[in-house]
Amino acid sequence: MRPMAKSASSFVCQSCGSTASKWSGRCDNCGEWNTIIEEKTSAPVSGARGASLPKGKASRLVGLRGESPPQPRIQTGIAELDRVAGGGFVPGSGVLIGGDPGIGKSTLLLQALASLARTGARVIYVSGEEAIAQVRLRAQRLGLDDANVLLATETNVSDILATLNEGEPPAIAVIDSIQTLWSPVIEAAPGTVSQLKAGSEALVRYAKQKGTAMLLVGHVTKDGQIAGPKVIEHMVDTVLYFEGDRGHQYRILRAVKNRFGPTDEIGVFEMSDGGLKEVTNPSKLFMGTSDRPTPGTAIFAGMEGTRPLLMEVQALVSPSPLGTPRRTTVGWDSNRLSMILAVLEARAGVIIGANDVYLNVAGGLKVREPAADLAVAAALLSSLTGTVIPHGTAVFGEVALSGAIRPVGQTEARLKEAQKLGLREAVIAAATEQASVKGLKVKSIETISDLVAWTAAQDKGLRRIV
Repeated sequence: MRPMAKSASSFVCQSCGSTASKWSGRCDNCGEWNTIIEEKTSAPVSGARGASLPKGKASRLVGLRGESPPQPRIQTGIAELDRVAGGGFVPGSGVLIGGDPGIGKSTLLLQALASLARTGARVIYVSGEEAIAQVRLRAQRLGLDDANVLLATETNVSDILATLNEGEPPAIAVIDSIQTLWSPVIEAAPGTVSQLKAGSEALVRYAKQKGTAMLLVGHVTKDGQIAGPKVIEHMVDTVLYFEGDRGHQYRILRAVKNRFGPTDEIGVFEMSDGGLKEVTNPSKLFMGTSDRPTPGTAIFAGMEGTRPLLMEVQALVSPSPLGTPRRTTVGWDSNRLSMILAVLEARAGVIIGANDVYLNVAGGLKVREPAADLAVAAALLSSLTGTVIPHGTAVFGEVALSGAIRPVGQTEARLKEAQKLGLREAVIAAATEQASVKGLKVKSIETISDLVAWTAAQDKGLRRIV
């Protein structure tokens, strides 16, 4: 006779997913306040004492050497989306897409499904937040209503799986969003950790069994992370983040996890009346179009995944009327800005600490790599002295605490991108190997003092800063 199920309760943190024996105001694991909620689950009585696992079946062991067929890909026809996914979505994979509300997640996925449906593929869009009439209205506004995209509005995981099991398995299924899902076997509200885990696990299991690429849409928290525990990101094969400021028309789709392709790959889109349009040359977008550069700007040659990208770094240094000067950054790490300012003062004698400092990466892009240190330092020096860095000059390199300029990876790709877009000079670390591209003059510097001297040499009529 099978044991009866009993209702058990546990206290689960909605931020990190850890469990506690009793309620408390603060989670001991992640330190967040007011995130612990009591959840009831139905679990079989397992007679823990003396219980043993059933005998398993041994798996066949193989070596590392051998031929494996390449993974097939489902290409949506949207090149930037396929690029970030690693060349297209892999059948049977689970993909988690996160982003702020209103950033364009649903619009992008609807465009992708419509493009794929026009090729004859069977695609399904399941919305848990909008009615069918709302989805149809968006499709009409985007000119996608002629595509054979199958729609459903459902939040019950069991009903969603029953819908997906009807007929031929779809090539791609979109679930918008996982925070609205609920399973009847779990006594918890939609959006709680238990419901998120159960719903995601069931949908990913269906994708593995049927060969469907399952795209799960997730909301993000105020910190920019996908709401819910990290275990959800471990369940899926690919995690994509849709970034951008709603005040800007540009959106960045970034891969932070991909079992079938490179991570930190980005796709660039422009929001318009007709939906999201691909930006085929993002370097020209982030560099700006002005042929007359102003003090406080520098062109940084960065890398986003495998893609070289040129972007404009803007700095403003002005006298501060406050006792504690302001330090404001947009698109860059504020702690790293403080480090660059300290190195300039300690290693090069540049007096900058009494000024307000504002730093911005043009176009709403977020830069994470330390190779931007040298471009930031150049922009700060340019703004402080009023010196204009010559138009057509790319700057990149890592600044050490000792003041030394360290080389960075993929230098040749950065230089080739700069030369392709018409830049004529590049300032890089002296220790860089094989740093030469035809038609591009390369200036090598060893220390931050060399950068100060190079900046001052661009306009000899300005006052000395050291």
